[in-house]
Amino acid sequence: MRRLIDDQFPQWAYLSVEPVARSGWDNATFRLGDSMAVRLPSASEYALAVDKEHQWLPVLAPRLPLPVPVPLAKGHPGAGYPFSWSVYSWLDGEPATAERISDPGRFAVDLAEFLASLQSVDATDGPQPGQHNWFRGGTLRTYDAQAQHALAVLDGHIDVDLARQIWTTALDARWDGTDVWFHGDVAPGNLLLDDGGLAGVIDFGTCGVGDPSCDLAIAWTLLTADTRQAFRERLSVDEATWARGRGWALWRTLVAYAQTLGRADDGGDVEADDARRVLAEILAAP
Repeated sequence: MRRLIDDQFPQWAYLSVEPVARSGWDNATFRLGDSMAVRLPSASEYALAVDKEHQWLPVLAPRLPLPVPVPLAKGHPGAGYPFSWSVYSWLDGEPATAERISDPGRFAVDLAEFLASLQSVDATDGPQPGQHNWFRGGTLRTYDAQAQHALAVLDGHIDVDLARQIWTTALDARWDGTDVWFHGDVAPGNLLLDDGGLAGVIDFGTCGVGDPSCDLAIAWTLLTADTRQAFRERLSVDEATWARGRGWALWRTLVAYAQTLGRADDGGDVEADDARRVLAEILAAP
């Protein structure tokens, strides 16, 4: 990272470079000085998002009610690193967790307001679902084989019949085909808090235009039953879209739970315990 900055952006050579703890799977993230962040895609498929973010984040940012990363410069392969990469403005905040949120109801409404604003941006010529965002915004059927495999692995450990019923309902819930903008990975780690309130949204690598139901998964992965309803009401989500959103949450959680099954049964594993908790939310009520 130091060599890339020094070679390609010598005006920033005097700034410190520090790795960011838990920077994610898709990118290695570094802090550059006090006001910038650098993200290096970890594989070629993740590098597909670089040009997209540089094209569209400057369009989206002024239309959103919360800060999002603004691209400042685009780097190129060099110093033994093979992909394009990005320098962004740094956003202060800490990743959202249920324990850190000071007012869950306010948080749910603020998040819904953000997504409503994102969906209201003109989607003309926006990036359609594809490899660049792992087909977010497209049909859930893309992930049917994964879901079915996870259900087979989890048979005897969860209520597979109920889970399969929820999954089938999600697959059958029709989308009207109207393209809107979506974030694609509305996960706790991408929602920043300041003093317990929602203060920013990061990581638009999976953004695009299409079916926005993928952004509803957060309703089961982070929100509670009460705040989930407030979130849904603010977004005016119809039954079919809500069912698809529940399906997105179910797919990701089934896969995560199946991958951590042995650890989940033993207890004491954070990832496994979280998958079990979220699955209980999904299976309990829509």
